[in-house]
Amino acid sequence: MSPEQDRPPEPDLARDPAVPAPPGLWDGRPSLWLLRTPERGEQQPALDDTALDADERARAAAFVRSSDRALYRAAHISLRRLLGACLGVSPGSVRFTREPCPQCGGPHGRPALPGARPPLHFSLSHCEGLVLIGVAGSPVGVDAERVPDPGTVDGLVKELHPAERADLAALPAGARAAAFGRVWSRKEAYLKGVGVGLGRALDADYVGDRPRRGAVHPAGWSLHSLALGPQRDTHAAAVALRDATPPVLRALPDSYPHSPQQVRRT
Repeated sequence: MSPEQDRPPEPDLARDPAVPAPPGLWDGRPSLWLLRTPERGEQQPALDDTALDADERARAAAFVRSSDRALYRAAHISLRRLLGACLGVSPGSVRFTREPCPQCGGPHGRPALPGARPPLHFSLSHCEGLVLIGVAGSPVGVDAERVPDPGTVDGLVKELHPAERADLAALPAGARAAAFGRVWSRKEAYLKGVGVGLGRALDADYVGDRPRRGAVHPAGWSLHSLALGPQRDTHAAAVALRDATPPVLRALPDSYPHSPQQVRRT
């Protein structure tokens, strides 16, 4: 049986409540929130970015494509609204900092809430069509990607861990792009969770579907690929948790970054 056929089941959005609902106060469990956004060329509803800070608005304005600007704004508005709901504060009052980089100590590690002991950890990822946000009581990293074309896979596969390359080579050619998307999203999620991003060598850690003797997942981390319902053929997404508790996967309403939000306070 191939690694693809023998993969363990992963969290599936389709098994969650059918009607998406906005988040309330965080219950302490590792939680993932998925927002489906318009594809490039589709109409983008108006966004109210008043909760964003000056740096976020400047970063959004720097994108050349209007669709990229809209995606960035939708992702960061959603992050602020979600964290505000989890903490019982207004979205505009949420403040961010950067943890020290584990490799060099510079101020470009994981994004975090201020304070020596923040109330929660979070991670944000977005790509065309999807925004993914993770919240947990310990370090967390998430990543969402478009499934690459075969040419992109051929150009990047050589950067992976040798056992990951062997896993992909064992698959039929038609299945490799989707499998590569899973591996790449798991790798980026893990590196974001650690706080080093792509500054760490991509072949240093095995994050594939089937750990085996001589190729095991990083100690202390649990890795999950996420089944994405109708988008599973076009996207890949993953979470890395410094927590053994399985994450809860939920959907945000499509209107979440567009509709006014009420603050639920403690």
